[in-house]
Amino acid sequence: MGHVPVLLNEVVEGLAPQDGDVIVDGTLGGGGYTRAILKAANCRVVGIDRDETAIDRANGASDYDGRLTPVLGCFGGMATLLPAAGFDAVDGITLDLGVSSFQLDEADRGFSFMRDGPLDMRMGGDGPSAADVVNTIPEKALADIIFRLGEEKQSRRIAKSISARRLKAPFTTTLDLASHIEDAMGGRRGARTHPATRSFQAIRMFVNDELGELARALDACEALMRPGGRLAIVTFHSLEDRMVKQFLKERAGQTGGGSRYLPAPEAGRAPSFDLVKRKAIEPGEAETQANPRARSAKLRLAVRTDAPAWGEPVDTGLNLPDLDSVEVSS
Repeated sequence: MGHVPVLLNEVVEGLAPQDGDVIVDGTLGGGGYTRAILKAANCRVVGIDRDETAIDRANGASDYDGRLTPVLGCFGGMATLLPAAGFDAVDGITLDLGVSSFQLDEADRGFSFMRDGPLDMRMGGDGPSAADVVNTIPEKALADIIFRLGEEKQSRRIAKSISARRLKAPFTTTLDLASHIEDAMGGRRGARTHPATRSFQAIRMFVNDELGELARALDACEALMRPGGRLAIVTFHSLEDRMVKQFLKERAGQTGGGSRYLPAPEAGRAPSFDLVKRKAIEPGEAETQANPRARSAKLRLAVRTDAPAWGEPVDTGLNLPDLDSVEVSS
């Protein structure tokens, strides 16, 4: 199965690309959004991805008349990546958060417990792998990661079981870890989803610092977008959606105080965004039936005002261990 972009029509409609616009696809992946944006107008797309295979695919595309500029890097680094590529301001930004179908479907990337492969999960291929995290991080920290990022109620039982097992033999493959988590939780017991689903999600999000990247990206979006620029963010995880929702509500002046992610705003500060819709846009029944991965998707849209950027950094508010502190195996 190839990557099927979620809420594609709604994203393109929200971005409303015009001739001459510069639009950023911060999660290039298989290029589904990028193709649709380039088709909608005679505009330029800057496609960012930390996965070299996605950039290679984009560099191999020759049917866009030079209107596609692939950039290797994390979308959280837009503030430096875009100026380095020659773009100091843009007219639209879209982010499709989470892991792509290409990554899930390639066993050797180690994202899925449905296919056996090395316990990796790195989107970019550098830094600590999932195996490094599972085999070396302290038990309490591992439990916190699984609980906070995976919202897994049995996180402490899972972390304790992993910690005991790794003393005998390290985890090296996805199926080994998945089956161990399943046993630690007492088997499937008729559950519709695999017992390791939330734990795998949490480890993947930690390995790739996904909430940290999102926090940095939201800061960059506010700073880089021209007045009237359109922002379209698709989330698949409740933590991501809450962060995006709270950021846009506060920047639109629709909350009275601070949050776990942002400090209290200064009184009278001009909104830097206008919300297109108060509620998130969700896929219809036809789309979720055709693409089950769309079930949890939410799209939030906003338009940049002409007010100065607030410049207040977004924080994940989770107080998780520093990824740089994880011991990397040789």
